[in-house]
This record gives sequence, C-alpha cells and structure tokens, in this order.
Amino acid sequence: MTDPKVAQAIADGRVPKGVTAAYLNQSKDAPAIVGIILVTCITSIIVLGRLASRAFLIRRFGLDDSLTLVSWVCLVVFVGLCIKLIQLGSGRHFAYIEYVLDMPTVEYTEVLDFGAHIVYTVALLFCRMSGLAFYHRLCAVHDRLRLSIKIVFGILVAGFLPQVFLIIFHCTPVTGLWPYEWQPDFDKYTCLQWGLVYSVNSSVSLVCDLLLFGIPIVMLRVLEMPRKRKIQLGCILLPGVSVIGISITRLVFVIEGQWNADMSWAYNPMLAIEVSEIGATLIALSVPGVKPLFDKFILRRDITQGESTGKSRYAQQHSSKGGTALRSLHFRPEHDVLSSRDTSAEGIKTYRSTKNVSADNTSENSADGILVQVDFRIKEDTQDSKSGSDAGRSWK
Repeated sequence: MTDPKVAQAIADGRVPKGVTAAYLNQSKDAPAIVGIILVTCITSIIVLGRLASRAFLIRRFGLDDSLTLVSWVCLVVFVGLCIKLIQLGSGRHFAYIEYVLDMPTVEYTEVLDFGAHIVYTVALLFCRMSGLAFYHRLCAVHDRLRLSIKIVFGILVAGFLPQVFLIIFHCTPVTGLWPYEWQPDFDKYTCLQWGLVYSVNSSVSLVCDLLLFGIPIVMLRVLEMPRKRKIQLGCILLPGVSVIGISITRLVFVIEGQWNADMSWAYNPMLAIEVSEIGATLIALSVPGVKPLFDKFILRRDITQGESTGKSRYAQQHSSKGGTALRSLHFRPEHDVLSSRDTSAEGIKTYRSTKNVSADNTSENSADGILVQVDFRIKEDTQDSKSGSDAGRSWK
C-alpha cells in the first residue's frame, strides 16, 4: 500500500536518489497493532476474571488485587501510547523517519516514547509488587520466606529508581526529546544513547523477573507434598517463568534497535514484546485467582456453601485476621493442597475435632480438580501463637 507521505516527500525532493519509494512504503505496523491488541484482550479477560472472582466469589479483595488493577490500568494506557507511536511511523524504516516525517512529528514521537516508557516501567513495578503481595499471602508464617520477599521488594524498588531516573535524565538539560544528529536541536542537549539507556533498563528488568519468579520455585521446594501435587501446583504458580524469556527477547530487540543502521525497524516488535511482558506477568499472577471462576462456570462445581452466611466455600473457614493457608502445607503434608479442604494453621487437633470438616473430607478422598488454597485465612491471635511458632520451627 502506497503511503501518501512517501509520495509527497519524494515530490518535495527530501528523499535521496538511493532510497526507493518501495523501501519507504514497507511497513510492519498492522501485525504489530494486531499482536498488541490480542495480548491486551487476553490479559484483560484473565485479569478482570481474577478480580471478579476475588471480589464476588471469594469476597475478599486484597492488596495484591488492588495492585493488579492498577497494573492493568497502566497496561491499557501503555497500549494506547504504543498504538499511537506505531501509527505515527515510529516503527518504519529509519529512512522513513528521517526523510518522510516532518520535524514536529518526529519530536512528538520522541516525547510519546519518553512518556510511554515511564508508564511501562511503572506498570512493571506494580505488577511485581502485586506478585510479592500474593506470595506474602501464601507464606506469611514462613519467617525465612517472608524475609526473602522483603529483600526482593527492596531490590525491586532499588532497581526501579535508576530505571526511571535514566529515562527522565537521559539528556542535559532535561527534555522529553531524544534528538537525532540531523535534528536542529541536537547541539542543545548532551544525551545518553537511547539503546544504552534501554539496554540497562532491560537488564535490570530481567534481574527483577528472575528474582520475582524464582520465589515460587523456592516455595515448591519448601512445601512437603507428593511429587504429583507439586507438579500440578507448579503448573499454576510457575507460568511466570515465560516472562523471563520475554525479558531476554526485549533486550535483544533493544540492542538491535540501537546498534543496527536501520534502528527503527525493530521498534514495532519491541513495543509488542513490552506489552507481552506486562501482559504475561499479569496473567501469570492472575491464574490462581481465576481458578474459582473456572470451577463455577466451566466445571460447573458448586463453590458456595451456607448461603445464609453470605460466604463462599472458599472463604467460609476464614477468620477476620491473618493470612492464607497454603503456607501451612510444609507442616502438614497430609493435607491436600489441590482439593477443597481446610488447611488452616490452627493445628491438626482443631482440624480433626471440628465437625464442619466432614464435607471437606469428602473432597479429600476424591482429590479431583486443582484448588490452590490462596483464599483461606487463619487465626493468628494469642491462643494460636503456640501452633504458629511450632510450625515456624519445623520449617527452620
């Protein structure tokens, strides 16, 4: 398809003789936009399903859910900026940007790219904070895991600050522009290379992903349960490993975009990868939360019990305090994490003496389906402190 801007640039004599119209008309805009929208739609379905499940089925909306919602909003904003950048021609051949686009458009794309990557960096931070809050709910009585999560939190924040500062202060004086040598304002600024800044940011992002998605691996090693159950649980907790591959791919595109002569030709795939990185992180962290919704509407399982109390079966054992019960599985491996039973940390004695667990024991025998107990709370008041401390010593 012929771009009228190309024809006009050739007519105005702005295009050198060695650059053909066919070359300038080449575009990967449509596939990039389709891919970005597809990833966004899939992510939105899963994330909004997770939020609906937590809010209306589980009836508990935690800090990790709030952070996920903020992350999803940032993703939507970032997607809008990406599509606008693609439509303006940021992902065309570098000759297109230099000879076809007018100077105001070039500067506008630079400012949009500046803003878009601040939003991208903030979105990834919120995604990772959501993941840490989720993992904290799973292992809140494991002192060493809690300490590890706090350390990772500090590293994520420490990594976020230089990422943002590198983008904001990439030029002196500070500007949203990233001027090329042929732009009139090039001599007014002293700037770091675009590829250098984004390579450093991508490397820091990769390290953060390795730390974040390494936590479930440690959790699976800590929990004592049959190998089959660990494999099933791993299928729910470990999809985030794919994000590490996406981070590596982004780093490759950033390097290609800076140090290839036709640097802008890799820009569209890089934007698609960045959207995929945020989307894959949100999906990986939302899979466990979608499970109740999947059970109710796909598997047609009755996840409600005791409608008079207004609580779901997932939440009926909850008290008004504490965290979640997946963390207790290391202490009592006979409790099946993958079936709908009470795994609270109130102790085996309470578990065996409570009459209300008869319905749960029925599902214990069948053990069909996968239910990650991320939505059970435990009582951690004075009378339960002894059992909690004993559990902590057994893990240590």
